[in-house]
Order: sequence, then C-alpha cells, then structure tokens
Amino acid sequence: MKTYSYRLLAMAMLGLLPFVSCKKFLDDKPETALTTGNAYSTAKDAEAAIAGCYNVFYATDYYQWENVMLSDVRSDNAYPGGNNEETFYDYDRFILPPSNTHSYAHWRALYNGIARCNVLLNKIDGITDPALTAERKSQLIGEASFLRAYHYFHLVKLYGGVPLELESNSADPGKTRKARATEAQVYDQIVADLETALANLPDTYNGPAGSATANLPSVNKARATKGAANAMLAKAWAQRSDRDYAKVLQYCNAVISSPAGYALLANYNDVFDGNHDFNSESILEIAYEAGNWDASCWGVQLYLAPEDGWQKYCVPTKDLVAAYDAAGDAVRKNSNILFLTRDANNDPISWPDENWNPCQDPNTPIPFNNKQKDPGGWASGDNFYLLRLADIILLKAEAQNETGNPGQAASTLNLIRSRVGLAPVTGTSQAQMRTAILLERRLELAFEGHRWDDLVRAGVATTVMQALNEYTYSCPGGVQSAPVRMDYSQCTQQRWVLPIPSVEMNNNPLLTQNPGY
Repeated sequence: MKTYSYRLLAMAMLGLLPFVSCKKFLDDKPETALTTGNAYSTAKDAEAAIAGCYNVFYATDYYQWENVMLSDVRSDNAYPGGNNEETFYDYDRFILPPSNTHSYAHWRALYNGIARCNVLLNKIDGITDPALTAERKSQLIGEASFLRAYHYFHLVKLYGGVPLELESNSADPGKTRKARATEAQVYDQIVADLETALANLPDTYNGPAGSATANLPSVNKARATKGAANAMLAKAWAQRSDRDYAKVLQYCNAVISSPAGYALLANYNDVFDGNHDFNSESILEIAYEAGNWDASCWGVQLYLAPEDGWQKYCVPTKDLVAAYDAAGDAVRKNSNILFLTRDANNDPISWPDENWNPCQDPNTPIPFNNKQKDPGGWASGDNFYLLRLADIILLKAEAQNETGNPGQAASTLNLIRSRVGLAPVTGTSQAQMRTAILLERRLELAFEGHRWDDLVRAGVATTVMQALNEYTYSCPGGVQSAPVRMDYSQCTQQRWVLPIPSVEMNNNPLLTQNPGY
C-alpha cells in the first residue's frame, strides 16, 4: 500500500516558475481568500485562485464521502449503517425533511465551489501580468468552467432546478437572491461551461521534453482536461430529462479515442488497490495524500475497517451481494466488498448489525464497502475517481442501445465483462440489453456514486426500490427476531430529488419547494 499520493501540481511547463521543476498545485493551506476577494493582479494570484477552486474536493464532507452515500445508500446497493443515524436513515427511506442539516451542507458546499469558480472567471480578464501567458489564461478559464459545471451537475441531480449563480462577488440581494432555474436551464449552463472547457483545455499538460514535468501523470489525471470535459458532456446529455443519446455517443467516442490514450487496466483489482494512482483508466481523480490532514481523505474511515469500535456506513446490501453471486462475478465482488468477522485487533466485531448479524455471532461475517482499501486512521491516501473510462465505455453501450444498435452495445459491454472473466453477452434485444447494461454498471461501479443516477436515468428508481426485499432483525434475549421488511414505499418519483433546504427557503423568498415536501 502506498504511503502517499501526489496532489494537484502546478508545472514549470506553464512558464510561471521557470526555475522550479514542479510545485504543489494545491498548497496545504491555499490562499482561498483570493477565490472570493478582489486581489487579482498577478499570475500567482490566478494560480492561487484555481488552487482554491480545486480545494473544494478536499475541504468538504460532500466530496470526502457523502456523495457516495447519496447515491449508493439511496439505492439498492447499501444500507445507511452507522447505527442507522437519523440523517442517513431518512435518505435511505426517502423521508428526508427540508430541515435536514446534511442536505443544507451539500447545497452550501457545492455553491461554495461554484462561487470560487465564478470569481476567477469574472476576474481573470483583468489580469495583465505578462507571466500569465495566453495559453495558461485559456487553461485557467477551461479549468474553472469545468469545475463550475461539475458542481452544478451534482446540484441539479440532487435538487432538480436550482438558482443559476454566475457572479458570486456581490452583496446586492438582487444579484444573489435568484429564483430557481428549470432543470433544462441548469443543464444548458452545464453544457455551455463544458463546451468552454473543451475549447480551452489541453488533452494533456505537457512539460518541456526531458523535464520533470513532461507528461507527469499526476497533472493529467488530477486536473481538468479535454478528456474530462468530453466525459462530463456525455454524462450531462445522458442524465438530463431531455437526454440526447446521439450526443452521448459522440462525447463517449471522443473520450475513448482521445490522444490522452485512456485504456482499461488489464486487472480490475489494480484500479482500486491504491498502488496504481493516475493510471490509464483514470480520467479525473481526487489525489489524496496519506497522513496529511489538509490533503488526505478521512471519509474512507467511515466505510471500512472496524478498528475504532463503531458501526460503519454504506454497508453492502444482501441484494447487491446476491447480484454478484448470480452473475458469477467473484472478481468485482471480492474487490469491492470485504467480509469480516473480527476487527483489526482480532476481536469479534463489537456491534450488532441489524441487517447481517443482529446477535453478534462471532462466526457470521459483516460486509464493508471496500472500494478504497486503506482508511489510514482518518487520513487515507487512497484516491477517488471522479471520472474513469469504464463508466464511459458502459455509457457508450447504453447510448448505442438507445439509438437502436443493441448488437454494437453488446460488443461494447463485453469489453468490461471480459476483464473480469465473465462470458460475453450476445444476441439480445434492446430491452434485454437495457437490463444487462444497468446490471453491469451496478457490478462495475458499486460505491463510486453512480447507482442512484443510473436508476433515475433508466426511469426505474421507484420500481426497483419499492420491490426491494431487504430486512432488519433484532435480538431479544439473544435470539434473532423474525425479519422486518425495510419500507421503501415513500420512494415515489417526487422523492427522486431532495427537498430544497429550509435555510435557503428562509433566506431567499424567491425559492419554491420541490413537490411532495
């Protein structure tokens, strides 16, 4: 297991630091004041500002772990765990109230990321420092535009139409208090930002030949590139209600044929073992650094390893385990789910798990989300993929199928299946392929924050969740109780989005609440 990972790097190739081979792109304590203030006059200011834009991936609960909870726990992939803490129980059962503080924290974190990008985009044309070359200025515009689109993509999936804030440097309520845009308007802004990113970003950040920065993988995987913009355009055109699968196919193909040379790793386990950061399959990842409290990921500790004596979150469901078993998919099951009967000190698991082991039988294993392998004592260095090629290949199969080519879709799907030793899918109808692709995405992408989006996009979230047979148990007098079926009857289509947080509703009289809340 590696002991550190590179962070985002600012390169000598940019011409900003000609006598330094490389430096940390994200300082441990970046000058985040420059992301919201007025001090924009030098190339160094611009670089500090973009560092602050990227720092949102490190500094918020949302990107540390809760984005996965919001997808996998709300779906058929995972239970809340954590002793069924009320917050995530409410997410899981689709009874989340507008007053929920976690939901407001998601909203605030994502708009904070957007605000940082807005200020940079609004200020950069006023920088006349010759050290900020035209090429680097274009790249900064591309990076900030990409990041703004990425945050809005998460907001619109969570809440539906949201206010479109594109200024963020004003105290004028007429500018800061906005009514909700429609979902289509938000997606149109996402697409516009991604098209700007596509026009301004490079395929790779190439340093001078022979330099320490030439094609440094940590740069090309940890900051926005043309490949990342194409990947997000594919995902945006697929996820919006007025989806366009011809465009999805176009942008997926652009990623797959990119000069950046994206390619699947031969071994699925290598993608997640912590020893293959910045690999060919990665399009964009958060580069965490083990043991560095400003740059590590504490979220992994909430999923994995019972070394601190309390129940973990995002516990794999019996339905997910059964799906792996029914598919004969031992490779991905064993990589993504870790079954344990004892903790790190070789003592029996110290809590009764109401789904798997309510009476704490020392011989009954409990599963853990094992996508990242090393919690690192609240300071993990395991990177998190924001975009990876397998997702885009499966999205291409979906687009091929939805545009009337199930045979081509099967061939594309089999690229993913063959890596884990599964037999090829052949001779299926469009409806059968639709089911096969949805399942393959579940098995491939579990605990990466995709499952809920997939169920919504397929239009089956309510059907799947209301038909889900998962049970809880208690242990009165040391005897396991009769099963109690988990209630997902509140998963109506209105609950596919979260309520607008009460704090925002109270602060902005122009906002309206989502129906059903």
